[in-house]
Amino acid sequence: MDDSCAALVRQVQQNDPVAFAQLFGKHYTAVFNRCLRLLGHRQDAEDATQETFSRAVRYIHRWDTRRPLEPWLITIAANRCRTQLSRRQPLVSLSDTNDASADSQATSQIAIRREQQQRDAESLTEEVELAMASLPENHRRAFKLFHEQGCDYQQISLRLGCPIGTAKTWVHRARESMMQKLCDRNVVQAPMTSQTDQPKPRTDSVGADQ
Repeated sequence: MDDSCAALVRQVQQNDPVAFAQLFGKHYTAVFNRCLRLLGHRQDAEDATQETFSRAVRYIHRWDTRRPLEPWLITIAANRCRTQLSRRQPLVSLSDTNDASADSQATSQIAIRREQQQRDAESLTEEVELAMASLPENHRRAFKLFHEQGCDYQQISLRLGCPIGTAKTWVHRARESMMQKLCDRNVVQAPMTSQTDQPKPRTDSVGADQ
């Protein structure tokens, strides 16, 4: 993140409304254009853009100013657009309304459950993005290569220029760190562990304490 944007984020984290307005103006076009491409309707895109910044301001106090902000905003925007798209219902002709009325209550309940599930999934996605953004660069890259691109440890070691043991350690530590942050935020529950579940001390040395 460039110094000017990082400074704005720090001011927003201190509840400075002027800084938020400047940050909004700085990233509005990128967020709006993404929403417009996904929704294809200007008013809907404007609504999604507003929702994106409203949601971002709720979590920005936890944002690491060393990380670029715009990719996170775009992720939130995509989630907002998916929510809007899920709410769009196909038009029903008048001749079909009588047949549909008997099932309307059940359909409504299903729609409510799906919308809640969608909101929960979006919230989890945003929490994961925040947790991932706080990782050291090498841990985050290893984690994304393993979980998002399906690379094995040998491929990760080649991509990142590190020993295989180091690649394993980075992925493991990234996973542990993210789980701890999600537990601290009460996003997920901490797994129950017994004494026998405790990891055994490492006996090998891979020089992976970076």
